[in-house]
Amino acid sequence: MAELAFVNIREDLISQMAQLELVCFPTANPDELLGVREWEAYHATFPEGVFVAMDGPKVVGVGAGILLDFDFEHPQHSIVSITGEDQCGNHDPAGDWYYGTDITVHPGYRRRGIGHGLYERRKTLVRDLDRRGIIAGGHMPAFADHKAHMSAAEYIERVRAREIYDPTLTFQMENGFELLGVLEDYMHDDATDGWSALIVWHNPDYGRDDDQT
Repeated sequence: MAELAFVNIREDLISQMAQLELVCFPTANPDELLGVREWEAYHATFPEGVFVAMDGPKVVGVGAGILLDFDFEHPQHSIVSITGEDQCGNHDPAGDWYYGTDITVHPGYRRRGIGHGLYERRKTLVRDLDRRGIIAGGHMPAFADHKAHMSAAEYIERVRAREIYDPTLTFQMENGFELLGVLEDYMHDDATDGWSALIVWHNPDYGRDDDQT
């Protein structure tokens, strides 16, 4: 089995990246997914914030994000409203947080450490830039099996308590993320009725260089 490689976004990978979105989010509104135009914008705006997993010439995973400030006292937002035009227009090079806008792994390549590798590269970038951490709207795919008899808030509480396994949220918890609460109408998705989880990872090294000067 060939060893997978991780690279930053390149122009020649963009069409494959757009196709991967459709494969990984079949129940989402395609207009809210990242297509060729959006990936071209990312490439021009913040290429160092987009990581691509490769199996030879094939794109098999993507982790993307932008820098911005975040108001935890007013956390409700949608993916479109917080990211701006082309889902990266609100990128602020001076922003305190890396906002994870997208993470995808091809269904045929899951359980091979790709997601973990993408998260580790995000964390390394955040440490290198000395930012506070990572924020994202966590997809909750298994909620579709429970939404008829519990609210999204209760679902997240039970995932947090390890009473329910969610393939995405549980994985994110295992990678050091906290589940802070629910995001309503985060993105159109018939399976989850638009609900997502607000997740955060705090950079344990934030500000240490300042403390030593």
